[in-house]
Amino acid sequence: MADATESLGWRASLPEGLRPYTETAPIAAFFLGVSSGFPFAMIGATLTTRLAQDGIDKKAVTAFTLAFLAYNLKWLWAWVVDGVRIPVLGRLGQRVSWLILAGLFVMAAVANLALVDPQTSLLQTAYAAILVGVAGATFDIVIDGYRIELLKPNQLGAGSGMSQYGWRIGSAGAGAVALVIAARMGWEAAYLVCASLALPAMLTGLIMGEPERHREAAQRKGIAELGNTIAGPFLEFFKRQGALLVLLFILLHKIGDTLANLTFRLLFNDLGFTNDEIAFYDVGLGFIAYLVGIFVGGFLYAQLGMKRSVLLSLILMAVSNFSFALLAAAGHSNEGMAAAIGFENFASGIGGVTVVAYFSALTDLRFTASQYALISAAASIVGRFLTGTTAGALIETTGYVNFYLLTTLAAVPGIVLFWLMMRAGLIDASIGSAGKVGEGDARTDGEMRKAPS
Repeated sequence: MADATESLGWRASLPEGLRPYTETAPIAAFFLGVSSGFPFAMIGATLTTRLAQDGIDKKAVTAFTLAFLAYNLKWLWAWVVDGVRIPVLGRLGQRVSWLILAGLFVMAAVANLALVDPQTSLLQTAYAAILVGVAGATFDIVIDGYRIELLKPNQLGAGSGMSQYGWRIGSAGAGAVALVIAARMGWEAAYLVCASLALPAMLTGLIMGEPERHREAAQRKGIAELGNTIAGPFLEFFKRQGALLVLLFILLHKIGDTLANLTFRLLFNDLGFTNDEIAFYDVGLGFIAYLVGIFVGGFLYAQLGMKRSVLLSLILMAVSNFSFALLAAAGHSNEGMAAAIGFENFASGIGGVTVVAYFSALTDLRFTASQYALISAAASIVGRFLTGTTAGALIETTGYVNFYLLTTLAAVPGIVLFWLMMRAGLIDASIGSAGKVGEGDARTDGEMRKAPS
């Protein structure tokens, strides 16, 4: 015991629950998260605000959320990241070389969006937003694969938490910086400055190098190996017990949350909140609440285990949608906005640890990027499609209060399905090799929590 304590060094003085967050791999996951989060903000809340302030019609604004469909379709080309070696750059390693290339792609796409004028050409702006979506989705494919392979199974909880910390800093930071710069120098300058947020992930890859747990999907010697690279991720996943129910849960669990989140800025604009108020409450206070939620999520994951902590987070995220119905009914209220944003981000922080840890553990190390791309894409595709095609019309027809009540009800099927999966033992059965300590050693819940760090 004394030797183990000495090996921890200065970390031995920290509470046991905090030690995993000081390890190298979870810290690296934080910087990866920073770069993963900012492209989402560029075509999400930030672009929504930009279009709303330019006087673009609500239906056109919500239609821009279809740019997010690139994230939902990324599984179509994720196999390229797993199986295609980049000339010259490939000497750095499969994951690192793709981090560099995808990062440059994101920076170029964001710069391109900075230079278009929505008032002059809405169609050109849409194309530019879609390009950012494709670039950001590709960056996500690489980042997720790199993160999961860098983390050990017992680090998935802490690593997911740190990744979510980074994601929110990248997303909220980009959103806040964009609002402040746009108010003083214009939207073009705002987007150009934010493009630099691709650098943390690129530098992390260069510093950390290839992850030790990375496994080649194929040897790239012929058509058969290429076919395994493309089809292997799907075949392996769907051979598992209850795979279709797991996929159904992935599709359903986030419908209400996605519908609500992508319309918040429209609500704030219509309630008369200023840019500074949005920056303070939505970005500033929301960021703090999210950090607290991540910390609580890590605690709940350790105390309750994966299954019960995920179930609790799903319930909290459904309730958070209801809080925006209350805000819409109250009207322009700084206190109401603070309460709704605070609770929503708190609940999302908890879910960001528990749900992401579960989804990360679902992957097979031979197809990490491809399978996580499939999982993360499926997680919000229904909500994003409904937001882009019907959200604006629903808001205009039913009003904000009824709209957010509908998003609350939309979260119920996912909660019920996960509970049924728990009862049937499908949660443990669905874990892939990324969540296993050794061959045949699937440590989940209490066992995973007790695994040495």
